[in-house]
Amino acid sequence: MKNLELYVHIPFCFKKCAYCDFLSFSCDEKTQLAYADALIREIECYGPQMKDYFVTTIFVGGGTPTWLNEDKMVEILDTIYTYFNVSADAEITMECNPGTVTAAKLEKYRRAGVNRLSIGLQSADDEELQILGRIHTFDKFLKTYEMARNAGFANINVDLISGIPYQTAEKFLHTLQKVVRLKPNHISSYSLIIEKGTPFYEAYKFDVVKQEAGMQTEVLPTEDEVYRITKLTQQYLANAGYEQYEISNFAQPGFECEHNIGYWTRENYLGLGLGAASLIENVRYSNTSDLDAYLEGELRVEEVPVSRKAQMEEFMFLGLRMQRGVTRQQFQAEFGVPIEGIYRDALEHLKAEELLEMSAGRIALTEKGQDLSNYALAQFLL
Repeated sequence: MKNLELYVHIPFCFKKCAYCDFLSFSCDEKTQLAYADALIREIECYGPQMKDYFVTTIFVGGGTPTWLNEDKMVEILDTIYTYFNVSADAEITMECNPGTVTAAKLEKYRRAGVNRLSIGLQSADDEELQILGRIHTFDKFLKTYEMARNAGFANINVDLISGIPYQTAEKFLHTLQKVVRLKPNHISSYSLIIEKGTPFYEAYKFDVVKQEAGMQTEVLPTEDEVYRITKLTQQYLANAGYEQYEISNFAQPGFECEHNIGYWTRENYLGLGLGAASLIENVRYSNTSDLDAYLEGELRVEEVPVSRKAQMEEFMFLGLRMQRGVTRQQFQAEFGVPIEGIYRDALEHLKAEELLEMSAGRIALTEKGQDLSNYALAQFLL
């Protein structure tokens, strides 16, 4: 049987953060329960169609999944176990925001099979949390983290955001120090990207242009300061025993996120819920983003085969996000041609610029290549 990853989207939040461009929103409990029932029907629809696949990971994201009624969440997971072939040792992750769980909720999640929790801290500085529009404080995060450990969660990720307005490398170091003291198993540290259509973009759009041009900014960290934050993060977490196995992800040995590794290695994945995306046998599917349509039973609205050229591009620029990179053997096995037959010029060019290293059949970005990853990865667009 082939492997399959499941992503389950819960789009509800208590309040949408100022920087967020994800498909998420606040709504009443009646709508949330109706959504959960529609999601269960979708699971019952697609489960039998995927009987030849073995589910290795489940990721419940959002939004804030822990904002949904916990009994409904348990029902959703139970329906997945009923209709899909879920591995006994599957990695099952749930995203969680501080202040949205209780000890009783966490206990129910554990009993329902959730074995990995991803807590959205973003910053240990309460002023930065206010700037981001987060609903919690660092103290609320500490209480949530302690409850999670007490509930038996032995695999916890903490999400962080750097590059926040008025932030310096020294301020972000304070966040890293406070988080590392807790010894989470995994840390995701993302640099803030300000997307059009968000309140953040309207507030800081002129600074965004200056930052991208390498000019002096007024509120956002300069490009040089963002670089300082990145290097400080890598060095501090390495000294604390965390391996950087992907550009934005750090883990204690043995605690890499298998679900995300599946995305970077182009594993088959099925997205369930509003606006969810899927990749099944090199065909991309997208669910409707219209809540009313979804509640009425409208599911997939788009189906796009991935061309062989696009498959090669994705193999390279997703695979090279990981420290281990890609191998010539993998490329040959998947596409039937040597990697140099397609990418000789790009490989030689990046190696000459010391952005790429090649040894023992493996190809990976150098440290310099990671620093210039947007440029390096763009060289593999055909």
